[in-house]
Amino acid sequence: MLMTGTKKLHETIDLLGLRAQATAAGMIQIAVELSRVGVLDEAAVGRVKDAIYGEISLRRPVSVSKEEYDRTMRRRLDALFSGREALGAEPPAEVAAVIEPD
Repeated sequence: MLMTGTKKLHETIDLLGLRAQATAAGMIQIAVELSRVGVLDEAAVGRVKDAIYGEISLRRPVSVSKEEYDRTMRRRLDALFSGREALGAEPPAEVAAVIEPD
């Protein structure tokens, strides 16, 4: 079976042990800071969010529709990158319901 680039990256990151929350938080903060000083434009930030989403989407619960999961996770990423939601904050109830359905 052929692996997509996202799945290959997922396995590489997993093997290196870089799946820690701290790594993701640091990466998001770096992207936010570089965007604030004009090093990263909106398109570059969008590509960073797409890469993060690609990894997140591999763990979508089968009980949640792809469309709902896409919408919810992308909205959450937008909130994290814009500063509307603090890193490490508890997700809003509607997000938690999609991330960890009953």
